[in-house]
Amino acid sequence: MNITESTTPEAFVCPWWLIHSFDNPLRRLVQDPVRILQDLVHAGDCCLDVGCGYGYFTIPLAQMVGPSGSVVAVDVQSKMLEGMKRRARKKEVLSRIRARQADASGLHVEGVFDFALAFWMLHEVPDQESLLGEIYGVLKSGGQLLLVEPQIHVDSRGFLRTVGLAEKVGFARALEPRIFFSRTLLMSKPPAGA
Repeated sequence: MNITESTTPEAFVCPWWLIHSFDNPLRRLVQDPVRILQDLVHAGDCCLDVGCGYGYFTIPLAQMVGPSGSVVAVDVQSKMLEGMKRRARKKEVLSRIRARQADASGLHVEGVFDFALAFWMLHEVPDQESLLGEIYGVLKSGGQLLLVEPQIHVDSRGFLRTVGLAEKVGFARALEPRIFFSRTLLMSKPPAGA
């Protein structure tokens, strides 16, 4: 997978020091992680948070899956992962989270996941098809991917192009949940033999 075209991910991704501008308590008023994820994630689930940043969704995911579940949080920036781990430790859910640093060769995740989240990050990836294919490969049969992109960065045509790539690797459209200031689609990995 080609997450970046060079060895400097900063050329494509939101810099770690800018995370506080959109990862703050006011955001919960319009993009509450629990409200967004409550019908998609259950106790005992194994979840994948791709582009986790400082853990805005990772920590609520870890709370929702409970002690019998787990979350793998992936980011290309080590400072994002460090910040996420600090915040998870304070919320006492770090034991449910495994942090993985992605690079141009892939996500570096193992296991099979019930649910994957790609929230406001796919537009930063040069090779979206490879990333979507890798996510598809680690989802269990019937697993779901919530794909969310910011309207300010991704127009409707660009989002449809991304959805087309997801369908090309095997995903099927499921629902179109409404999330403030976002283009959103819930996709599923069809059951084996379907």
